[in-house]
Amino acid sequence: MTSGQGGSLVRALRVLEAVSALGDGVTAKAIARRLGCPLPTVYRALGTLVEEGYLVRLNAVRGYGLGYRVAELHRGLTTQVRPSPAVRGLLHEVHDGVGAAAYLAVRRDVDVVVAHVDRCAEHPGPLGLRVGEPAPVHATALGKALLAGLGAAELGEVLERTPLTAYTPRTMADRRSLDRELQRIRAAGAAVEVEEFHRGVAGVAVALRGGTAAVGVAVSRAEFSARRWELEHAVREAADRVSRVLTA
Repeated sequence: MTSGQGGSLVRALRVLEAVSALGDGVTAKAIARRLGCPLPTVYRALGTLVEEGYLVRLNAVRGYGLGYRVAELHRGLTTQVRPSPAVRGLLHEVHDGVGAAAYLAVRRDVDVVVAHVDRCAEHPGPLGLRVGEPAPVHATALGKALLAGLGAAELGEVLERTPLTAYTPRTMADRRSLDRELQRIRAAGAAVEVEEFHRGVAGVAVALRGGTAAVGVAVSRAEFSARRWELEHAVREAADRVSRVLTA
């Protein structure tokens, strides 16, 4: 691929992101203003994206919207990370047994991606943790459990490419605090999160053998304070059972 083709690809991706951010019916002029691109360049990218099915032209509002191939890509990703029926069954047992939303997350490159969620209306868990999407590695028990298992070089690479966003006042948004927390997790064998990603939500997670995935649960902060050790015991047991299933 030449540099010119690479530039065209990047512009097309930026146009796709702009349509996603601005919503259905966004015009070419609005996209050009957002991206600071010449209008003819935006029109060329739009034409290609419409032709390939990643965008649709909404004639009723004279604008553009996301196409259905975007949904196909996301479905493909969720299928790739989805665990086996046996693992999903174990997570359901955790959810049903302790009355908490149960999660499985896996490492993909520098990201920790939610692979499966077992929850219900009574135990919804935190908003923002969706299957096929990255979880904040520094602000969730799942993420911290997996970070703690990395060597120094790999940890540095992950954190160099991951912004330490402060989601709440309790988020560990600086490297020194996070390093101290990871040291504690290595000693304890379990990661805890208390209102670091969402206010009022807490949880605990344990990495599986091999450190490529983690199991966790999430409940309200008040419930976590009352049931911390019960929940941690259930997660440790679940992590051991899931590890054995995956090994088998």
